[in-house]
Amino acid sequence: MIRRTVELVFGVAAAKSGSSRLRAARVLVAVASLFASCANGDQAVETNPPGYQQLVDLFGQWREFEQPPLENGAPVYTEARMQTVRDGIDRFRQRLRAIDTAEWPVEQQVDWHLLRAEINGLDFHERVLKPWNRDPAFYQTVWTYRSDTPAHEGPTHHNLLELWTYEFPLTAAEQERLRDELKVIPPLLQQARGNLTGNARDLWLSGIYNIRQQGSDLQALRERLAAGVMPSLVVAVDDAIAATADFVDWLEAEAPSRDSWSGVSIQEYNWHLQQVWYVPLTWHHERRILERELHRAWSSLKLEEHRNRELPELQPVADPQGYDALAEASADRLMAFLEREDILRVEPWMDAALREQLGQYVPPDQRNFFTIGSHLDPTPLYTHFYHWFDLARMREEPHPSPLRQSPLLFNIFTSRAEGMATGFEELTMHAGLHDEHRRAREIVWILLAQRAARGLGSLDAQANRKTMTEAAEFHARWTPRQWMNRDLEKVGAGDLGVEGEEAYSDHMNLLAFEQQLYLRQPGYGTSYVTGKAQLDRMISVFARQKLEQGEEFRLSEFFEKFNAAGLIPMSLIHWQLTGDRSGIDEIMRAAEQAGD
Repeated sequence: MIRRTVELVFGVAAAKSGSSRLRAARVLVAVASLFASCANGDQAVETNPPGYQQLVDLFGQWREFEQPPLENGAPVYTEARMQTVRDGIDRFRQRLRAIDTAEWPVEQQVDWHLLRAEINGLDFHERVLKPWNRDPAFYQTVWTYRSDTPAHEGPTHHNLLELWTYEFPLTAAEQERLRDELKVIPPLLQQARGNLTGNARDLWLSGIYNIRQQGSDLQALRERLAAGVMPSLVVAVDDAIAATADFVDWLEAEAPSRDSWSGVSIQEYNWHLQQVWYVPLTWHHERRILERELHRAWSSLKLEEHRNRELPELQPVADPQGYDALAEASADRLMAFLEREDILRVEPWMDAALREQLGQYVPPDQRNFFTIGSHLDPTPLYTHFYHWFDLARMREEPHPSPLRQSPLLFNIFTSRAEGMATGFEELTMHAGLHDEHRRAREIVWILLAQRAARGLGSLDAQANRKTMTEAAEFHARWTPRQWMNRDLEKVGAGDLGVEGEEAYSDHMNLLAFEQQLYLRQPGYGTSYVTGKAQLDRMISVFARQKLEQGEEFRLSEFFEKFNAAGLIPMSLIHWQLTGDRSGIDEIMRAAEQAGD
């Protein structure tokens, strides 16, 4: 009953946007707090350490504060609002520090750090990242797809229109919801003209694509509406289309005056990495890790190709029927392997989550990096779809802690979400998933090399050593088999959206999409590889402890504890699972040295 109730609330919070989403999120915090204290009757109350409920209450108040006020349905990001944010951050920090956690169990101490991370996240957004001031893509409202992570990747405003949550033809209630969410767009884009005073050239120019794409999505929505829908919905769509087109014109007119770098600098990158995302590394540490992984992936790929030199090359499927058959066989192979080899506990909802994401046939001239590989053998990519297991687990097995049931703000979950998905590719390969399909092992190394290359490019972009175009060129050059080069060759460099005000298209290719995301969200481009490195270390320490205790290491036991910790930073999971808090101590020492 408890799981089902939280599932319903979480489902509402995930599907809704605007004020309805905010109300659902508030209900979620309240329900989670109630269940945390009474799920097991009076006994549960006794197990909470003194002062923990104070943390839960503060978390609920924090989430309420983090939501901006609305004007005409649009969230407010004006300078006056930012002054309120600055004052509020100081107050919440003081209140959090006043909570004594010295005698708390590790799991509850981890929750304290989660709230600290979110407060620091808003601080970083207000002081440094300033997406409402520097990044036109922040004002994209219409989203046609669901993210494979707990929340959208990169900074987004608070009243999104999640078009993927609607089923057509629309019911009367859904028409009203869509109309109300569309009404956010004109006042928000009008407000944006006053807020966007920053001078980040690459963010500005690439952001024009996002708004152009919104215009295309709205036009497609207008054509999709059936005859007979309420007139006010048609008016709302038309107003949103007009406001979006006018905003694009304004962005293009302003573009020539933007001529500065878009990165946040190494110093600020390090602060965000450690104090917001709780990654106990620095820019320079990440660079060394990614360089090592890039060259290890290339070397391993060459050895794999040598080993397989007598085997026939993988051939891409030739038609939709061939793709569907290959996709189903690959999903069968993965799920059977996980259960047979005792990798982790397999539940029916995991299989269902995977089957919803198998993809579809793409003509050869339209394939990008990922679809090139998936038309050869999609199994390596499906191991990365651990993302969808995570999202299903949040729904089916909600965490008992109120601080871990809803997505952490500011992409704080990234090292866990992307690091685990990337790590699972190589982990399952080493465990034997591709033993009978040896050519698929080559794809695993290609995936790793591409992720290391794009992360290295993003590091230099954040350090203001490379433009977004230069980062993309490095990314493509170091991706094996030239699988990223198609994006460079299909369009001119200007069409990446970063070299000329006139060079825009209504389609952003994968290369540009990835480098724009990693420029908009510091640390995201490296998280796949550095998160994987943290996972490797965690398994190593956990296994060593088992050895010292005279116990057998079982991978399924590790992942049971790992998954039970929730989608929180790797360093905090490491502390909770092993008792080793060296990474957290390093983060807190860095904060003390910075005067935080």
